[in-house]
Amino acid sequence: MCARSADALDKTSQEIVANTGVKVLAVPTDLTDSSAVESLLDRVHKEVGNIDILITNTGGPPPGPFESHSSDAWATAVHQNLYSVLNLTRGVLPSMLDSGWGRIVNITSVAVKEPVDGLILSNSIRAAVTGFAKTLANEVAGRGVTVNNVMPGFTMTDRLKSLAKSRAEQSDNTVDEVFSGMAQTIPMQRIGTPREFAALVGFLASERASYITGVSIPVDGGVVKGLI
Repeated sequence: MCARSADALDKTSQEIVANTGVKVLAVPTDLTDSSAVESLLDRVHKEVGNIDILITNTGGPPPGPFESHSSDAWATAVHQNLYSVLNLTRGVLPSMLDSGWGRIVNITSVAVKEPVDGLILSNSIRAAVTGFAKTLANEVAGRGVTVNNVMPGFTMTDRLKSLAKSRAEQSDNTVDEVFSGMAQTIPMQRIGTPREFAALVGFLASERASYITGVSIPVDGGVVKGLI
């Protein structure tokens, strides 16, 4: 597992070890840096071996309307949310194809189905990841590798808390009132938990999901209104 913050990464890896007893290789990495991704993959291959399952999950870019984002902001978002997926996939796919088995699961957003106002960076670049994943899924489907996307809706993460704080600052509401407003837009009338989201990711990474590829599945409490 990797993240930019060494302290947060160390804390999380210790929690995983304490709760599961499994070995965790935690490597501080900036996924916007292609050379850092290469170093990450080299270390994993040396210390763990071939990678059979890849979960790509980088933080979302900042909110705001189109005119608030500079060219540099767009470039940063593309590197963070698209190039990171490309570079990680490029690093793990050859060994998956050689072994005839692999799982790639990209964490995107329900914004791919229904763009969210004020998130133009995320709306645009998550859609690019979806197009890439669907195309790649078709290319490798006959060789034992599946490629899928999971689209979180409102899930109680640090990212959602940050967005709620931003919305509260732009209105006369408190953060709790923002969360309450979010919940009212969800048919289940509540915000999801990371554990509920992780259940689907775990399934798609398993042997039982061997005939599922090229799909984007929402975990959103029913928010997405589309039939497909």
